[in-house]
Amino acid sequence: MIRVKFNGREVEVADGTRVLELVNAGERKNLVLCQVGAQVKEINYRLSEKNDGMTIRLLNLNNEEAGRAYSASLRYIIAMAFYNVFPDVKISFSYNISRSISCRAINKSFNMSHAVDAITAEVKRIIDADLPIERVTVTKEEAEEIYKKFHLDDKIEILRYRPESTVHLYKCGEYYNYLHNYMVPSTGCIHNYTITPYSPGLIIQYPRHDFDAHIPEFEEESTYCRTLQRAHEWSVKANVQTVSDINRKIDRGETLEFVQMCEAYHNRQLVELGNRIEDDIENVRLVAIAGPSSSGKTTFCNRLRIELMSRGIDPVTISMDDYYFEKARICEMQGKPVKELDLEDINCLDIELFNKDLFDLINGEEVTLPRFNFQSDRREKGRTIRVKQNVPIIIEGIHALNEKLTKSIPKHQKFKVYIAPHSQLNIDDHSPLSVTTTRLIRRIVRDMKFRNCPADKTIDMWQSVRNGEFRWIYPNQESADFVFNSSLGYELCVLKKQAMEALTRIEPTDPQYLVANRLIKTLKYFRQIDDDSMIPCSSLIREFIGGSCFDV
Repeated sequence: MIRVKFNGREVEVADGTRVLELVNAGERKNLVLCQVGAQVKEINYRLSEKNDGMTIRLLNLNNEEAGRAYSASLRYIIAMAFYNVFPDVKISFSYNISRSISCRAINKSFNMSHAVDAITAEVKRIIDADLPIERVTVTKEEAEEIYKKFHLDDKIEILRYRPESTVHLYKCGEYYNYLHNYMVPSTGCIHNYTITPYSPGLIIQYPRHDFDAHIPEFEEESTYCRTLQRAHEWSVKANVQTVSDINRKIDRGETLEFVQMCEAYHNRQLVELGNRIEDDIENVRLVAIAGPSSSGKTTFCNRLRIELMSRGIDPVTISMDDYYFEKARICEMQGKPVKELDLEDINCLDIELFNKDLFDLINGEEVTLPRFNFQSDRREKGRTIRVKQNVPIIIEGIHALNEKLTKSIPKHQKFKVYIAPHSQLNIDDHSPLSVTTTRLIRRIVRDMKFRNCPADKTIDMWQSVRNGEFRWIYPNQESADFVFNSSLGYELCVLKKQAMEALTRIEPTDPQYLVANRLIKTLKYFRQIDDDSMIPCSSLIREFIGGSCFDV
């Protein structure tokens, strides 16, 4: 017998008991995953002697890992519905606007409008039947035969890069698939979702852990939507839609061409942005740049400045950090001790002084800027400057797109730039890779290399970083005049070595292991690029791996 702690009490169970059996029948459909000790497991996980003395915690949709499993399970059911109703149609999923997932038909001749009613009905039938979703382990060879049967050629491709000799698949009735994630125990656990026609495919919404386990109201985000569409079109042209596409380029000895192709895409965006600013230089007095953490803002600002200088435009850069209030003042405003301060709140900045200085500079006045000394927590006297006519000021920071920060400047004098990686990359057609995952890997590598901060500390602070992004950055992204896609198709191949070194130091008993293990499972599929000599010193990825010419 095994003793475990469950629901605040110690219980004794037989070896092989599933966690699901500990839960009341009426509560089972509201659960997604469980945590046994420090590790996340599926509800069907069977307890053994190694779990003796461990605490079992049930995870619902307020938990991030549970939210990922719910999303993957819903995609599994939709893929199954397509196979049942339209067996010859191949589909792909990708992350989309308003925290949703889009579903497209890969078959160009297939009109998705013909499928909406039939797919919606079949998904409902599968869920109402409450069919068990069973995890099975097979060899790679067996998995390949199963994938052939279900016309999942993309999954056969990714098998080549799986280091293990066995494969986990999920079986529901006679249907098999694998979505690189944990799954719910049965189809009846998926009880909250929407499927809506949205050209050129379907939009799928589901409860979000970061939205109090509710489905966010769908918001039309035309700027973001166009950015994703451009990213998709480029991935098709460059043939880098899946991890297998990327790995094949490296296997064929095309690494240099691949790297330069991705860098050329960045260069082309910079030229386009430079054209936009130059064409309206008589009006543009302020270039405001914002984006979420690890988007590459520092390198981007340097490269944009050089792009503008090549056109005879020599912009002046002002740091928003120099306008912070002292912590004592912020404590007074927020009514909190120093350790609890929200330093990302826009009101931590001296907005009135910032606006006054911008207004005076734009109107030709000489201004002595402040300089904030973060060691002494004091604002000091900084440089004195005057800005010439037709010379724009560049500001960069979390609040740069917020109108409150630059209220003294007319909108027609501001050019707003939003920067973030917007890759439309999939592990396979049914398993999209989140850009948030890419940003977290970037930050882990950078923090370890430049800030002496181990991966577990970066992972610990990541949710707080994300909370600030949802509060201060994403609500303003639609106001951007230009979106710079900072994704580089080859970057995870370059980041892999350093990221894996950092992540594998996290032990299975550590609370950060849940995230670390998920990132390791993603990175293992990428071919590694060990020679970074082919990466330009001005590349945005240098901001994270080192060797940037802008650090000199």
